[in-house]
Amino acid sequence: MKIVSRNEELLRGALSCIPQPSSRTSLASCNKLIRFEDISAAAFKIQCGVQKTPCMYSRLSKQYGMDIYLKKEFLQYTGSVKERGVLYLLMSLPQDQQRKGVIVASDSNFSMAVAYHASELRIPVFVIMSTSTAPARVRMCREYGAMVISYGTTAKDSQVHARRLAQENGYLYLEEEDSALYLSGLGTVGLEMYEQVPKLDAVIFPAGGHCGLLAGSAAALKHLNPHISIIGVESESFPVLQQSLKAGHPTEDQACNNHHFYGDVSGVCFGSNSLQLTGKLVDKVVAVREEDILISMLRLLEYERATVDAEGAIGLAALVAGKLPELKGKRVAVVICSGNLELHLLQQCIAHALTLDNRVCRFSLVISDCPGDMSKLLEILAREEARVLDIKQERTFVTSELFTVEVICTVETRDKIHTAQLRNALLERYPRTAWTER
Repeated sequence: MKIVSRNEELLRGALSCIPQPSSRTSLASCNKLIRFEDISAAAFKIQCGVQKTPCMYSRLSKQYGMDIYLKKEFLQYTGSVKERGVLYLLMSLPQDQQRKGVIVASDSNFSMAVAYHASELRIPVFVIMSTSTAPARVRMCREYGAMVISYGTTAKDSQVHARRLAQENGYLYLEEEDSALYLSGLGTVGLEMYEQVPKLDAVIFPAGGHCGLLAGSAAALKHLNPHISIIGVESESFPVLQQSLKAGHPTEDQACNNHHFYGDVSGVCFGSNSLQLTGKLVDKVVAVREEDILISMLRLLEYERATVDAEGAIGLAALVAGKLPELKGKRVAVVICSGNLELHLLQQCIAHALTLDNRVCRFSLVISDCPGDMSKLLEILAREEARVLDIKQERTFVTSELFTVEVICTVETRDKIHTAQLRNALLERYPRTAWTER
């Protein structure tokens, strides 16, 4: 957590032990940054304010050849694990600062967590959002109890305005970073998982730019059992964490994608505290493709009835993509940390995922424009048990012989094998069938 305002000295004690990127520290000195006692204290303090989310055995276990347990942090009130760190920070503020209030400037899960928990603690809270923010996010923050102000056309405009208001009014400006308090709150996830699933072999976390959850939980788990393998997962499109670990200091990926689909996965602003802890305590960091994330979202929706975003699905995506073959037969926990996905994006993601999973396909063919020919095509589809989603006929612009019609058909199949069977059946009857490749 980055504290920026004229009241910055309020939490300087918690931040003073964070090393600079150029410094080298041992594991012992890293543990001084976030001690196990700090995480335990955070767990005790926030236990009445956040959910102790279930860590349940998943039906996906048989499909991937290991015992998979899903830590369902998307069940938090605001749909995100960020509540843990935010609540602990807000509860640790001095009373005079709690009376003055806090201010944030983004439309992220972090801001929604601040809006909700500050209101619950009766701390005045202001959220500055750009005019391009999705209306649903604005409405949520207002319903949580925050005073939401629309300002500027970009996130940077909102941040500048929030800092100015903080200086003028004595608010505490909060920006997600990696203070000891914030990481200790996030680390309580590791404590709970250790209690809920005995004899864990490995735990998989989302990584990327904001790797506070990974770092804080690793500190807890490695203290309790150094033999538990800690694995971080980020996107291949912007492997910020891997680049930073290689460079030895936080870096920014110039190719970082700001599309709302990625959310905090594509963030670039984590600090040296998280990076030091990750470098010392995390056993492996892997990267996955966007396609793997979409398939993971589909699997969670089908098998767990869990509607999650990219950050929530990216941990499971490493198993979907086969990136961790060494975990076969092991007992593995996966953190599903976030479930805040806008409805229009959810529809697009599921449609893309079904196509990637070879369960929605499209083909075109030319048939005679005579009574009965269309019914013969539909009979083949019915016999092959393909569900017709959409069918169109084009007569005017068909370039083949006269009195023919081009049929463009979208169908749903069970899986890749079923799709191949359907394709063979159509080619046998209509050799010139054109299959639309994904």
